[in-house]
Amino acid sequence: MYIKQILYLLEKFVTVLGGNIKQNPNTQSLSQTGTELKTINDFLFQSQIDNINLFKVRRYCEKSMVSRKLFGFTERYGAVLAPPREQPRLTGFQHFIQSLQPGVTEAPTAPVEEGEARVPRPASPLMHIEGFLEALTTANQDGRVMLSRQGRLSQSSLKFLLLNPAVPFAQVVKECRAVVIAGGTMQPVSDFREQLLACAGVEAERLVEFSCGHVIPPDNILPLVLCSGPSNQQLEFTYLKRELPQMMDETGRILCNLCNVVPGGVICFFPSYEYQRQVHAHWDKSGLLARLAVRKKIFQEPKRANQVEQVLTEYSRCIQCHGQAGGMVNGALLLSVVGGKMSEGINFSDDLGRCVVMVGLPYPNIKSPELQEKMAYLDHTLPRTPGQAPPGKALVENLCMKAVNQSIGRAIRHQKDFASIVLLDQRYARPPILAKLPAWIRDRVEVKATFGPAFAALRKFHHEKSGLS
Repeated sequence: MYIKQILYLLEKFVTVLGGNIKQNPNTQSLSQTGTELKTINDFLFQSQIDNINLFKVRRYCEKSMVSRKLFGFTERYGAVLAPPREQPRLTGFQHFIQSLQPGVTEAPTAPVEEGEARVPRPASPLMHIEGFLEALTTANQDGRVMLSRQGRLSQSSLKFLLLNPAVPFAQVVKECRAVVIAGGTMQPVSDFREQLLACAGVEAERLVEFSCGHVIPPDNILPLVLCSGPSNQQLEFTYLKRELPQMMDETGRILCNLCNVVPGGVICFFPSYEYQRQVHAHWDKSGLLARLAVRKKIFQEPKRANQVEQVLTEYSRCIQCHGQAGGMVNGALLLSVVGGKMSEGINFSDDLGRCVVMVGLPYPNIKSPELQEKMAYLDHTLPRTPGQAPPGKALVENLCMKAVNQSIGRAIRHQKDFASIVLLDQRYARPPILAKLPAWIRDRVEVKATFGPAFAALRKFHHEKSGLS
């Protein structure tokens, strides 16, 4: 009975997206495209599954462990293998004639293209279905269902957006004597206090916030906020200004100067892959890329995850080789993306990361339906503090600064390490933005209105530190 209900639910999920389970999803074109957000109740009614007791279906899945059984079955019989590539069918006579021809054998399977990863099939897709069904039992006001309809059914999806994480977290707070939330890069932490702990019923007197400093000496880091470039172009990488040729040229000139005085590796973070490609193409056309290549070998962060290791290996080898051999090229420049594969979990210690450059403020896409819904929810439910930004706007700023802090934390990985951090945007000098940096960086930040003093400070810092290392 419950298996039939699960199959019925799956059919209705496909139908609400505009598809048909009896047809191949790769060939089904959808007449309606775009992203749509619905309340949980509206989604249940539109899908015609409001008459099904999802609590009972969920309880059946838990007791029967049907998803685990499917997982064990697929683990044992191997569902990770890539599907075989189709070969032209030959009749018996054609196969016989082919075998008689000298030097002709059966056509080999076409090799996987370089950089093309074999994507494993999910071992038990039913686990995802169980999670989605559990999410649909959330209170109507605490979540939304996002219907993403693309060109084909196989590219479309259903996603649950939890608006109030305090509801599931409240049970943890209620049952435990103490709760410790720990992390390496958690600044700014106002989200935890206001959206998670306070909404979960935690009294203010129970909260204890502890943030320790860094193990490095204060003079082993040089964080700078740069407000203008070598040609006195004001640096403000807003959405409207960042694509201006003069803004991209100024960024290139700044990097050229930095590469002349910074030994080893320089990592430059851009707000998005699209902007990184646009700037790279502009530099190539204007000749700035060739000027950069005189001092640093240039690497770009790949979009494919299976190519990251190769790029990092070549980047590291280049720095080590040029550090020993000398010459004009004194290291490497890595063009990365905030929130990409190299902005978290990668260790750029010592010569791999002597300078981290952050181009602009990587604000999330304000037109995202998910972000707009979350902002509207916070503005409606959280009280507004006088003199501070609305809760929705504060969320956007916090998401931006968490990404910045995660990226600039790739350097300075041990006590004897040293590096400079250059924040390219005059908006970093604003007190509300500076306050969201980690204390061990914020307390040492120097705001430079012009490029000359900033360049002099960088040259002095790296000259002294390189002489001691």
